[in-house]
Amino acid sequence: MSDAYDFDLIVIGAGTGGNGVARMTTAAGWKVASIDSLPYGGTCALRGCDPKKMLVAVTEGVDWAQNLKSKGLEAQISVDWPDMMAFKRSFTDAMPPRIETGLEKAGVATLHGDARFTGPDTIELNGGSLRARHFHIATGARPMTLNIPGEELLITSTDFLDLPERPDLVVFVGGGFIAMEFAHIAKRAGASEVTVLEMMERPLGNFDPDLVAILVEATAELGVALRTEAKVLKVEKRGGELAVSFETPGGIKVVTCDTVVHATGRVPDIDGLNLAAAGVEHGPRGIKVNASMRTTNPNIFAAGDCADSGPNLTPVSAYEGRIAAKNLLAGHDERSVSYPPIPSVVFTLPMVATVGLSETAAREKGLKFDTHFEKTQGWYSSLRVGAKWTGYKVLVEQETGRILGAHLMGPGAEEQINLFAMAMGAGLTANQIKAMIFAYPSYASDVGSMV
Repeated sequence: MSDAYDFDLIVIGAGTGGNGVARMTTAAGWKVASIDSLPYGGTCALRGCDPKKMLVAVTEGVDWAQNLKSKGLEAQISVDWPDMMAFKRSFTDAMPPRIETGLEKAGVATLHGDARFTGPDTIELNGGSLRARHFHIATGARPMTLNIPGEELLITSTDFLDLPERPDLVVFVGGGFIAMEFAHIAKRAGASEVTVLEMMERPLGNFDPDLVAILVEATAELGVALRTEAKVLKVEKRGGELAVSFETPGGIKVVTCDTVVHATGRVPDIDGLNLAAAGVEHGPRGIKVNASMRTTNPNIFAAGDCADSGPNLTPVSAYEGRIAAKNLLAGHDERSVSYPPIPSVVFTLPMVATVGLSETAAREKGLKFDTHFEKTQGWYSSLRVGAKWTGYKVLVEQETGRILGAHLMGPGAEEQINLFAMAMGAGLTANQIKAMIFAYPSYASDVGSMV
């Protein structure tokens, strides 16, 4: 490393898209620094996937008790919100020091603050200046700006995960992952009124419409008020309450509550980086990268939710980070991203999972396929746990027997979908899947009956 540089590599962002890069390059002998303005760990570990799933785990107890009521399980189950949050913090509080200490032991310099580019190889940090031969940006995403009156009255999903007491009357603005998952958590935790306001015709637009329709029924039965074609116009204080005004085909409506949660989605968290000074181009979907995760500045890479690349999912950011690290070490674009079938899950109860093509996408590609669609509340795996809202849809290509897409709903869906992703990645046909022998009875043993 030239004396003109402070580091061989500076990684901006200490989440899944950045930490692997820092470790791999440090292990190769590079002098590396990692910078984050927030505690180390990133969104997934601290403000997203992991803490959310811990809350889901607690509310699963409520779901099990309800589903098995009058089937031999007699239980009066309720959620103690402060205890549930303490359970969540038993994981999230330990993660930042664990991650930061791990990086330091590996030889990475761990720094804190808001990094801002002042040139193609220079950043400003806490009033000082640092130069590096290379940079890797993995700053993730932030809640999108709504540009509505009263936006400051909304809390974010991060705030929701830290609420000391359970909200009783809560409105979620948006109908995607965050809104649907948190609405299910809040209602099972005992909130008296939970409302989801989605501006499109249905929630979860990226998931199979037939399975989402079943989820909508399950959500209504749970007691969540799901309003579609509901565009939020403003939020205002009215006495001790918050009033949310929203536009519908039938006119403007108002719902009052004590808590409004911003759940409309996230955008790349790159506004404060001053990327223009570094010669790094970006657009609405994030930093522009090539298939090697290299930006328009050849010495700067980016990965994860801040990059205009693959789906915004934690395993994808880790994968993209590995590609970036290998190309950094090679000194040229040796590796390119080649995304395998990527599964995705909405952790409502019931869960909804998807991998591969939807029916619409498969038709648009001109593919000929058979659709296997069935509601499965009568299957043993559903009956055994009292699950009412279950089903699947699998697309099988007619000529080859390949699985084009799988869409699942119900207990076990979050693991079944991984089996479909493996099968699709390996190019297995429907007949080959049918020929497999799985442990029985298990959720996996249902897979052969879905193809």
